[in-house]
Parts: sequence; C-alpha cells; structure tokens
Amino acid sequence: MFGIGMPELIVILVVALVVLGPKRLPEVARTLGKAMAEFRRQTSEIVEEFQTQALRDEEPERPAARPGTAASLPKQAPPESDKPPSGQA
Repeated sequence: MFGIGMPELIVILVVALVVLGPKRLPEVARTLGKAMAEFRRQTSEIVEEFQTQALRDEEPERPAARPGTAASLPKQAPPESDKPPSGQA
C-alpha cells in the first residue's frame, strides 16, 4: 500500500486526529472513503472500456456483404406447421 508500514500509518492517523479533532475526523474519513470508492468505480469503468476497445481492434475485419448475396438478405423465420406438437392433442 504505497510502501506505508504500520508505524507510518499510526503516525498519519495521530496527526490527522490532532489536526482535525475527534469530531471532524469521522466526517472526513467518511468523505474520503466515498471519494475513494467513486475513484475505484470510475477507474474500473475506464479499464473496462479500454479492454473492450482493444478486443474490437484485435477482431479481424469482416468483408462487407454485397447486395443480393445470402449474407445481406434478412433472415426469415422457419415456416410453422399446422400440426400440433407431438404429445398434445
């Protein structure tokens, strides 16, 4: 965690307690926690977007379908049968 050991963390907390006081310290800690959570959420969204874009860039480009070919025609639903499904009357 940024190379901060337990003794350094205790010193930081004691200094924060002296500077902010016992009444404001929980409020500041709560605000700092919310800010860190938002930062992590935004960071994960950015990383996810970069990964998605990297996957898109790695995909081989497909040739465009020419008009009149099977790939360009809309897919049709299979014809429905007039007979009821087996096992039902």
